[in-house]
Amino acid sequence: MRSWLPRVTVATIVEQDGRFLMVEEDVHGELKLNQPAGHLEPNETLPQAAARETLEETAWQVQINYLVEFSQWTSESGNHYLRACFAGTALKLIPDQILDDGILRAVWLTRDEVAARDEQLRSPLVLHHIDHYIKGKKTPLDIFSYYD
Repeated sequence: MRSWLPRVTVATIVEQDGRFLMVEEDVHGELKLNQPAGHLEPNETLPQAAARETLEETAWQVQINYLVEFSQWTSESGNHYLRACFAGTALKLIPDQILDDGILRAVWLTRDEVAARDEQLRSPLVLHHIDHYIKGKKTPLDIFSYYD
């Protein structure tokens, strides 16, 4: 019997001048669109993971400001995800940053441009979280507690 284990992931919404920082990525030979996102790694907090993933996938250093939403989602393949989506502020572009494998490029798109590429979205959470961000959904980061 296979043991069930959810995957803990993070994503970051970065908005600047009405455009959102997104990544185009190659996922098993298909072009997908996503927020900068990835998995929580050992010895880091969820906000630290979000900042790290954003840098690794977009070359942008960001400040994580608040949690937009913590979501559960089961993909078509049956994988269950716990996704913490944060909002952040772009601080600095690091021009010589090498992007993660599979990331083709970072792009700035409006909400409508993201919605127009619905077929390419990595998951339904991508546009869902942008819409929650636009509606002003915010939870302070002090909701998280860390114990060693």
